[in-house]
Amino acid sequence: MAEKNMKEMSFLDHLEELRWLLVRSTVAILIGATVAFFFSDFIFNDIIFGPKSPDFITYQFFCDLSTQLNISESFCVKELPFEIQNTDIEGQVSLLIWTCITAGFIIAFPYMLLQLWNFISPALYEKEKKYAKAFIFVSSLLFFMGILFGYFVIVPMSVNFFATFNVSPEIKNDINVQSYIGMIKTSVIACGLIFELPIIIYFLSKIGLITPEFLRKYRKYAIVLILIVAAIATPPDVVSQIVVSIPLLVLYEISIFISALVVKNKEKEKEKANT
Repeated sequence: MAEKNMKEMSFLDHLEELRWLLVRSTVAILIGATVAFFFSDFIFNDIIFGPKSPDFITYQFFCDLSTQLNISESFCVKELPFEIQNTDIEGQVSLLIWTCITAGFIIAFPYMLLQLWNFISPALYEKEKKYAKAFIFVSSLLFFMGILFGYFVIVPMSVNFFATFNVSPEIKNDINVQSYIGMIKTSVIACGLIFELPIIIYFLSKIGLITPEFLRKYRKYAIVLILIVAAIATPPDVVSQIVVSIPLLVLYEISIFISALVVKNKEKEKEKANT
């Protein structure tokens, strides 16, 4: 194993570095939350409550697509029959705070990746440390792509399904604002983190916990799991499940390619070391 330029750190030194990583990341989130506070009107009225309007871009896209393909007009959202209400006296204050913190987390994500890289970089080889910018750029890009996928695909499908689902005409949908925004935050953040799968596979392959053979062997199980996740996250129709499943399947195939590339590079390094 190549020698590291940095001297070995003790366990307590690592804990101290981890503590400062968490402190700096928390400060970055709070700064991002402060920025989000000044744009709270836009965040709530245009972003959070955007999928509540039948004119939302996703509904229009699927409606136009279904019209061109002569598919059922059920994809055209004409109304979303539900109201959003607050039932807690401190609900709107709490909602503002936690929404800003969530926005702060999204804004600060690239900086937190930088802090994570600085934390793990002492254990890397010198040539690997050169990839810091690429790691932060690719990881941030995947995260924000996941955020956009969650917001423009998962959230509108979920809102449309739950808003129009009705077990009895006697029941009106008056949805608690905490429940509504909680669904949006969960969907968006979860998609952002799921899109980090190639990066996770890269590091797991690097330390030998995952191999491309393992990923190929269990591909069929992964496909079944992805379809189950898509079925849970979307309305019960085939088109919606396919729309959600395709990006996840693509991510899985990319992860296999990345794992194979990592293993191949490791084998080349072993051959050079033995010669």
